[in-house]
Amino acid sequence: MYGCQQHLVKSNSEVMAVLEYLCTEANKLTNCGLYYCRQMLFKAGRFLSKTELDFELKSNPHFKAMRSACAQQTLHSVIESFNSYAKLAKMFKSGELVQKPKPPKYRKKDGLAVVSYPARWVKLVNGMLKFPLGKQVKAWFGIDHFLLPMPGNLDFNQIKEFRFVPRNNCFYLEFAYEQPQPEKGQPIAENVLGIDPGLNNWLTCVSNVGKAFIVDGRKVKSQNQWYNKQVAKIKAGKPGDYWDNKLAAITEKRNRQMRDNVNKAARFVINWCIEHQIGTIVFGWNQRQKDSINIGKKNNQQFVQIPTAKLKARITELSEQYGIKFVETEESYTSKASFLDDDFLPKFGEKPERWEASGKRVNRGLYRSATGKLINADANGAANIIKKVATQLSIDLAKVSREVLMLPQRYKLENLTKKYRKQCVAWQ
Repeated sequence: MYGCQQHLVKSNSEVMAVLEYLCTEANKLTNCGLYYCRQMLFKAGRFLSKTELDFELKSNPHFKAMRSACAQQTLHSVIESFNSYAKLAKMFKSGELVQKPKPPKYRKKDGLAVVSYPARWVKLVNGMLKFPLGKQVKAWFGIDHFLLPMPGNLDFNQIKEFRFVPRNNCFYLEFAYEQPQPEKGQPIAENVLGIDPGLNNWLTCVSNVGKAFIVDGRKVKSQNQWYNKQVAKIKAGKPGDYWDNKLAAITEKRNRQMRDNVNKAARFVINWCIEHQIGTIVFGWNQRQKDSINIGKKNNQQFVQIPTAKLKARITELSEQYGIKFVETEESYTSKASFLDDDFLPKFGEKPERWEASGKRVNRGLYRSATGKLINADANGAANIIKKVATQLSIDLAKVSREVLMLPQRYKLENLTKKYRKQCVAWQ
């Protein structure tokens, strides 16, 4: 099991210039590798191995401009992308994939690419990480290494790789390290948590252990709204593709905020599951639900920019890590059907002609069943999401009652760390 910790690099101008140089050379070397691999694929009809590509480009000036280990890592990432393309092309031919894949494309000219350092080439000297540079750099600029501080919460001997990631005029140093196996609780397979994603209620979660809760999403909406307002103000009267350092700075700040929100929310859900011995998470999700969506300009902006897919992926990763089963199911008609009235839940495109829901949504966030009982509309949807897979997973829904669906406990993102301060540390 491996983990990754990300740090924003803040150093003197000399070190920042070296990082920019390395990432620029990595970008150029990547394009050289892409060109050679594409030509071999189009003209010879075969895929290169890592050894072959290393041998062909070892005399390339961009290869020599980097430490050999870093240059090889850059070329190996090119080979890995072509290997992925080969597998996707095979799946497309066999009918397992709908859309035809395309070969890896060239990176943007004069752009920056990721630079990787295998751990064996980096030394720890007086609490500082010593990153070596190639002989060519020493001959050109008279420097053979640069130093960066080592974070105190990581064990240097556990680190397997260092990666410099350029993004929006910033450089991040990622530490890929061997992660000890976490102490798993004792999840009970019959205990299930159903999750209905949304906007104001980012995650509405209903369980069959007699409890429910909501992760508030209004902070995420507010941050996105403020970001879009700033972008619109800066780009007013300018071409659509206008970009400057100020836009890059506010975009990077917004991305960090979203990453922080995703990690806090996912960690909170998993901790809640461990505390209540939840063995299965059922997540309602419609594939490609954001493609070509047209629900109005304002709603489009709110719905499309909320990183719910990243949150789902993070919950999936943590579920696997802690031994919790993760199940994804389509959520068609879960908001319309009444859980309390045991309405039939058809799949998308298979609704019977005379199908009607027993209850209906009577107000914002309020659902009324056929017997007049009022419950939380999103909680009704989350309960129906569990019901979608109840038969194949042999789930008992007896404890999902009106009381559970009526008033779930709401948690705000900014308050999540108060209860789980140690576990809810976001990646910075």
